[in-house]
Amino acid sequence: MALAATLDREDPAPQIGDPLPPLWHWLYFLPITRQSELAEDGHARRGEFLPPIPLPRRMWAGSRLRFHRLLKLADLVSRTSVISAVTSKEGRSGPLVFVTVQHKISDAHGIAIEEEQDLVYREMPKPSDPVVPPKAAPKGPDWQRVVRPDPVLLFRYSALTFNGHRIHYDRRYATEHEGYPGLVVHGPLLATLLLDLLRRNMPHANVSRFSFRAVRPLFDTASFSLCGRIEADERQVALWAESPEHWLAMEAMATLC
Repeated sequence: MALAATLDREDPAPQIGDPLPPLWHWLYFLPITRQSELAEDGHARRGEFLPPIPLPRRMWAGSRLRFHRLLKLADLVSRTSVISAVTSKEGRSGPLVFVTVQHKISDAHGIAIEEEQDLVYREMPKPSDPVVPPKAAPKGPDWQRVVRPDPVLLFRYSALTFNGHRIHYDRRYATEHEGYPGLVVHGPLLATLLLDLLRRNMPHANVSRFSFRAVRPLFDTASFSLCGRIEADERQVALWAESPEHWLAMEAMATLC
């Protein structure tokens, strides 16, 4: 119910055995890190599961998920996680390291959800860094919803996911230390809001696959739009988030079954 309230939904109280909406499993398997083991940015110090990459800034760049079936409330589930790849490259503003993490979530019937997460590490920005040109968002959505990402929304989602990353709730840290213009909207929150847009407009649709890619960060300084469009084959739904200037912030694709 807490996530439903955070997404501003009017769902009835959940009952044991109800299916869990896609992506709501991100409230499961939360990293319970002791306070003394956190780094300055609020993340757990590296070197346990994630490799000890020295680059300071980290972001969740995207994911690819396959839903074999939905999890149900009160089911006993388990997750197996492995690092499948670590690659490095030279970007416009310096070195980048990409880490791919694979998760398999199982219930009593076997694997229910398979997920690949892409994490990116980079240097802190410098005034001399080249400006990355924005990408225009697609036109002609079938659905659109405007969201105002105030600090309360970002704090509530951070609390629900036990996410200590300070860029989402500590304005001074986000602006003075990491150089952002405001609090950063979580990538997973954006992805969840995009699938929630699909649920609001196609409440009986079943999602078998979902992928998303972060393109440009959004902040609590302005509202943004969630958009969706049913593709010609009617089995895929293109979803995206865009800034008030109509720059693309996140692109996603849902496959229906």
